[in-house]
Amino acid sequence: MASSFHSPVTLPATNASDLFQSSRNGVNGVPLKALGRLRFGFVKKDFTVNAKIRKVKKHDRPWPDDPDPNVKGGVLTHLSHFKPSKERPKPVTLEFEKPLVDLEKKIIDVRKMANETGLDFSDQILSLENKYQKALKDLYTHLTPIQRVNIARHPNRPTFLDHVFNMTDKWVELHGDRAGYDDPAVVTGIGTIDGRSYMFMGHQKGRNTKENIKRNFGMPTPHGYRKALRMMYYADHHGFPIITFIDTPGAFADLKSEELGQGEAIAHNLRTMFGLKVPIVSVVIGEGGSGGALAIGCANKLLMLENAVFYVASPEACAAILWKSAKASPKAAEKLRITSTELCKLKIADGVIPEPIGGAHADPYWTSQQIKIAVVEAMDELLTMDTPELLNHRMLKFRSIGGFQEKIPVLPEKKVNMKKKDVQKVESRGTPDLELAAEVERLKHEILKSNGSSTKPSELDLNEMILKLQREVNQEFSEAVRALGLRGRLETIRDELTKARSSSNQLIDIGLKDKIEKLKKEFNQSLLQAPNYASLRTKLDMLKELSEAEKLSKKSDKKIALKQEINKRFKEVMDQSDVEKKIEALKNDMVNAGLSPDKNLDDELKEKIVKVKKEIELELSDVLKSMKLDVLAVRSKAKDSIEQKSFLDLRVKVDEFNEEISKTIEDAINSSDLKNKIEMLKLLVAMAGKTPDMELKNKIEALNEQIKHSLAEAISSSQLLEKHEKLKAEIAKSIESRGLDGSLSEGPLNHSFA
Repeated sequence: MASSFHSPVTLPATNASDLFQSSRNGVNGVPLKALGRLRFGFVKKDFTVNAKIRKVKKHDRPWPDDPDPNVKGGVLTHLSHFKPSKERPKPVTLEFEKPLVDLEKKIIDVRKMANETGLDFSDQILSLENKYQKALKDLYTHLTPIQRVNIARHPNRPTFLDHVFNMTDKWVELHGDRAGYDDPAVVTGIGTIDGRSYMFMGHQKGRNTKENIKRNFGMPTPHGYRKALRMMYYADHHGFPIITFIDTPGAFADLKSEELGQGEAIAHNLRTMFGLKVPIVSVVIGEGGSGGALAIGCANKLLMLENAVFYVASPEACAAILWKSAKASPKAAEKLRITSTELCKLKIADGVIPEPIGGAHADPYWTSQQIKIAVVEAMDELLTMDTPELLNHRMLKFRSIGGFQEKIPVLPEKKVNMKKKDVQKVESRGTPDLELAAEVERLKHEILKSNGSSTKPSELDLNEMILKLQREVNQEFSEAVRALGLRGRLETIRDELTKARSSSNQLIDIGLKDKIEKLKKEFNQSLLQAPNYASLRTKLDMLKELSEAEKLSKKSDKKIALKQEINKRFKEVMDQSDVEKKIEALKNDMVNAGLSPDKNLDDELKEKIVKVKKEIELELSDVLKSMKLDVLAVRSKAKDSIEQKSFLDLRVKVDEFNEEISKTIEDAINSSDLKNKIEMLKLLVAMAGKTPDMELKNKIEALNEQIKHSLAEAISSSQLLEKHEKLKAEIAKSIESRGLDGSLSEGPLNHSFA
């Protein structure tokens, strides 16, 4: 083989580090710079090879040659391609906002008229503006789920990077998945908030059509999730807490993404996020769709903007599947429970971040600051946990989502299409505890049977059964509160009540009272939805019936005891020696007179009998008074019918007057001021328990005196006083005319008037 000859090449003197070393081309000591300018040839018999380095265009870097060191976020912000938009976004009116357009047009027309004519229309403009603000507030206070979906998809809604630049002191964007691609739909980077560094990552939508096409409308490919995964490992290694922003309709589901392993990339992220040893907080700023959102959403805390939505399938897709038409999307949005408030009730989301009226796009900076406050607060809580506690917290959050519901009553129309075995299964779930019900029935039967007799059931058994039922009912209520997702709010209110109890400057905050009323109303409204409602209702009914039977038993016992005591006292009176002598003397007189049942008594004997009867009645009256039983009068059976009628009329007047007083008191209690005081008194009594401290006791007594004073003022009207005096005079006159010894000191008219 012929050998090739390499002619020597003479080069200017250069440094050793600037030499190009190669053993293949046989060129030694050639500088890189000179290599581009040098022409050299290789001659091999009949052909020559010439090589030349082609000049290429200088690399376009995303930062200028002379970056401004004072730019917000630092010099490294030039690494981000995202710049403030030069064009102001065009206003977009949603379908449900169109009624406001007419008002806005009127305001513009009136202002234009004022400028053209020079007249003062400030009052009309102010009135229209107030009307517009009120209509806007009413509209955004009562939004439907599909309307919130439309707001979450608003073209002018601030994006992930908009929030990042408003929240962070410094920010640098990190690119690439180190596997060949940099997905623009997922943005990652490091930023600082109040001096603490965080790893940020989130879905990025565009602000206009050009940006949306570049960002793929916020729908990531597998490269985007692998980029996020790389940054998760980076943050875990360096100890940076992670903040993720979710705003995507879902992962990009084209053929190429599936070929590149879309599902595998999402699954890998899910598995990895549960093992990261740093705190993770996710914020849903727009719409969170399916696995595309969950791939960066397995966090310790999931926060949502007020008008954000989080769903496994979009309302349109759900409506197309279930109702075969996308027009049913409003109904699907309502049934899916995808809004922030609904997801907080279901314990999927951990908090709702407020938005300005009109949506986040109405004031993006204010919205960003609210996100910043919520995120920093959540991070302060999570950073106090050690690593095992943090991992357990994240695991328990997702383990507590969802669950089984038992003892749910089945509607009759649904039972028609159920199998017989299924129907029996459901009915057996709703059956109450037979042993408990049988025991209650036995006690009730014994109590009712004992009425009017000396035998009665064991009082210990009755009290034990009532206490047992109370424990069962309390347990059922606790289970209902837990199933309805209200336990967290209930514990929060309990803590606030404890703080209010320890406070000495005020009784109870009005805001706290409103929270309690709101929670009570929400619990009562949703109690029917509780899975254990049937069991709770049954046990409550049993407790109510047993309590009524106990009251009836006690009332019957009191009647029997009083009757026995009266009979005993009457026997003592009749057994007195002087009474016996008088009765024996009357019997002897009747025998001596030779009277028979068909003969009339003479006047002298009549007078003796009446006299003895009155003496015995007076003795019995004294006995009743000694037993603390008030006797208004001792009357003979032979009363004049006119007097009886007069007494009945007077009784009717007394009853009517009492009803009028009760109505006045009821109206006073229903007034807002007194009603608030009574509710506050109930709360204080509930807080006090059986052994209240001195400070709480003084508060209760002071509030009690205020309520009494208000009631006294309510019934002290001149009209009621006049009626009372008139009725009092009529009663006194009736008593005086009939020669009765009565008193007005006791009875239904004993009201104290100020």
